[in-house]
Amino acid sequence: MHSIGVIGAGAWGTALAQAFATGGRNVLIWAREPEVAESINTTHENTVFLKGIPLDPRLKATTNLREIAQRDILLLVTPAQHIRATLSALKPDLSDKTILVICAKGIELESGKLLSDICKELLPANQVAVLTGPTFASEVAKGLPCAVTIGTSDKNTGLILQEALGVKHFRPYITDDIIGSQLGGAIKNVIAIACGIVYGQKLGESARAALLTRGVAEISRLAEAMGARQETLLGLCGIGDLMLTASSMQSRNFSLGAALGEGQSMEEILKQRNAVTEGVHTAQSTLALARKYNVEMPVTEAVYKCLHQNVSIPEAMEELLNRPLKPEAPEKTRK
Repeated sequence: MHSIGVIGAGAWGTALAQAFATGGRNVLIWAREPEVAESINTTHENTVFLKGIPLDPRLKATTNLREIAQRDILLLVTPAQHIRATLSALKPDLSDKTILVICAKGIELESGKLLSDICKELLPANQVAVLTGPTFASEVAKGLPCAVTIGTSDKNTGLILQEALGVKHFRPYITDDIIGSQLGGAIKNVIAIACGIVYGQKLGESARAALLTRGVAEISRLAEAMGARQETLLGLCGIGDLMLTASSMQSRNFSLGAALGEGQSMEEILKQRNAVTEGVHTAQSTLALARKYNVEMPVTEAVYKCLHQNVSIPEAMEELLNRPLKPEAPEKTRK
């Protein structure tokens, strides 16, 4: 049996570790905060990030990064903008045979790189995969059924991870489209913020459905331009994740958008949170990629302007609604 290490003891990292521990796997979770590790080890609860959900007594926590680097499979559950620093810290103690599984959803702000590309840059000898899909941490931690996507370009790695991480209520499906699986998981957070704004502004479910659908079109256009397959976005890591994240106040991104739509400022919203809302950074990095690949992404641009350029929601809406009408999908060239 492969040993599993989870790096990051926030809500999602704890939920993943809990799912594997209850499934009988050998799991160790790394926490940056000593009080979180102590809480998991002594009271079997993450009282800081996942309060009120009892954890399997077999789940152990550590604050020693060198100790967790010895695991066969490492799940990287730190925020997307900290992945590079985490990998750099792990590198001296990491075996080339360790499989790295990215569980964060985002695009590096400074470089515009996908997280798998950062892994390959820093640790070129290690196999890399992405775990993504429509999941809420509290539900996974409670053992409620869910399904996820594992994206990896190496078929054997995918099969190893499917066997190691697949437990009764946690069903992983494999794709070799590692680009599409990452873009779907990252950019849906931006669209979820937009849908939350619609909710907060009380613009109605018809408007949210329209925005969600046009968001899918934006993600698909960029994904195709970057070499991904459009059908990947029709699966768990695309439509599935977007449906979940863009329709529930359990989503940090949707709830942030809702608060913005209700009139709160970004400063007020972020002050109340102890976890990163990835879509705030991803709006900026996605727009940079859209410009690089010459892809129109008006919804993403509107969200970016509201988050980072102090453009008011009514102004952003007016700009979107005044765009020229076009065909829903571009016509295919006849042969």
